[in-house]
Amino acid sequence: MTTDISTQSKKGINGSLLIGVLLVVLGIVAIAQPAVSTIFAETWFALILISAGAAKLTYAFRTRNSGGFVWKVLLSILYIATGAMLFFSPLKGALTLTLLLGSFLLTEGVFELILAFRLRPQQNWTWVLGDGIITLLLGGIVWFQWPSNAPWLIGTLVGVSVLSTGISRVMLSLNARSALNSSDPATSV
Repeated sequence: MTTDISTQSKKGINGSLLIGVLLVVLGIVAIAQPAVSTIFAETWFALILISAGAAKLTYAFRTRNSGGFVWKVLLSILYIATGAMLFFSPLKGALTLTLLLGSFLLTEGVFELILAFRLRPQQNWTWVLGDGIITLLLGGIVWFQWPSNAPWLIGTLVGVSVLSTGISRVMLSLNARSALNSSDPATSV
C-alpha cells in the first residue's frame, strides 16, 4: 500500500518538475522574442474576450425570457467589441494591456509574497518569496516605462514572470522529491 502511495507521489512530483522545466523554457523563449510574445499574449487575450462574449450572447438568447435580456446582450457586445479591437489593433491593444498587466503583476506579486510566508516552514520557501519580489518589481517597472516600450514590455515581463515561476516550481519539486526519497523505507535499505 505504501509503495502505491510512494509511486503516486513520485509521479506527481515528476509531473510538477516537468511543468517547472517547461515553464523555464517558455519563459526563456518569451524573453528572447519579446515583440512576438507581446503580440501572442495580446492576441490570446483578445480571443478569450471574443469567446466569452459569444458565450454570453448565447446565454442571453437562451435566457431571454428570464429578464435582463438587453443588458446581457449589451455586455456580450462589449466583450466582443473589446476583443475585436484588441485583435485587429494589436499595438494599440498592447498599450492598454500593458497597464492591465502592470496591475496583474502587482497583484500576483502580493499574493506570491503571502504564499511564501505561508510556506515558510518548508525548505526552499525563499524561492517563492523571490518569485513574489521579482513579480512585484516587474509590476512596478510597467508603471514607470509606459507607454514608450509597451510593444516589447509585455512579452519581456511575462517571460520573466513565467521563468521565475518555473524556477520556483522546479526547486519546490526537487525539495519534495528529496523529502520523499529520505522518508521512503525502500530507498534507505
